[in-house]
Amino acid sequence: MNEKASVSKELNAKHAKILEGLLRLPENKQCADCLNKAPRWASINLGIFICMQCSGIHRSLGVHISKVRSTTLDTWLPEQVVFMQLIGNEKSNDYWEAELPPNYERTPIDNFIHAKYVDKRWASKTDMPPSEVVSAEQSCEKSVCHTLSGIPKKARKYSLGDEAFTEHISQVPPTTRTRGASLDLMSDVIPIPPMVIASESNTSSKNAEVTQDLFSLLYVSESTQDRTVVPPSRWATFE
Repeated sequence: MNEKASVSKELNAKHAKILEGLLRLPENKQCADCLNKAPRWASINLGIFICMQCSGIHRSLGVHISKVRSTTLDTWLPEQVVFMQLIGNEKSNDYWEAELPPNYERTPIDNFIHAKYVDKRWASKTDMPPSEVVSAEQSCEKSVCHTLSGIPKKARKYSLGDEAFTEHISQVPPTTRTRGASLDLMSDVIPIPPMVIASESNTSSKNAEVTQDLFSLLYVSESTQDRTVVPPSRWATFE
């Protein structure tokens, strides 16, 4: 299915308005290659705005190098518009012309463009192409993760998933358990029925009988398995 067919007229008009706004930015008012004013074409995989002359040269490089679209005549997909918003001429040239000498002669322009994008003659030797950086970030967002800017991957303590989980846990309010709702064998105090302890100095058969009767009421024989609970009110009868 052609993706362009899913773009409505309203959405296409919105894209055209966004692109027009991008072309008004100071860094996009000139062609990214020849520096002519008022570019109306774009390379959607390099993220740059170019003039009509340079657009023809970009087409000759092949779509694996540059994919050309008109900002006014072609239908744009949402992700293509976002891509142009994230790059633009200034950011692109910061990479592709990082080693370009000042006041370098750009003519003939076809040779210049070929040397710039195919040979990568003046490209930065330390940075990644902006198009690759943006593509990696967009792929990361689609897989439900985020990019930590300025922190090398080797320096990260946790993985992206671990960090998201840790952040979520830190936001969960502590819960307070109501004591008495359940029995906590480690901390809850189990009430113990009063026991009658016979004094060594005053032992009598009567006290022994009372103590025996008390235990017979509270605990029954294991053979009967009758676990009747004696209410505390009956304990008073043995005092």
